[in-house]
Amino acid sequence: MPSTKAYLEYVLDQLSGSDGVTYRPMMGEYIIYYRGKVIGGVYDDRFLVKPTKSAEEMMPSAHYELPYDGAKPMLLVEEVDDRQLLKELIEKVYDGLPEPRKKKK
Repeated sequence: MPSTKAYLEYVLDQLSGSDGVTYRPMMGEYIIYYRGKVIGGVYDDRFLVKPTKSAEEMMPSAHYELPYDGAKPMLLVEEVDDRQLLKELIEKVYDGLPEPRKKKK
């Protein structure tokens, strides 16, 4: 089941305290970027983030879920209502990810 635009807008509103959050639609779902890095996405109306070490430490009881068949597991963010937690979480996920690769011209 594809994600609804309403749920995406809710997640984006919750993340609105952090500058640099963008998204891109992808096959009925939405990839979430923070300062140019993919930090997670909205899949089947669930907000999932990449399982960096710091994100795992911040949410030790978070469940791993597959965004779609064949994908790597990601961490389910259950406390989407907590803006401060989300702000800290995306910072930690961002810091734990490598720099994006430069595109070839």
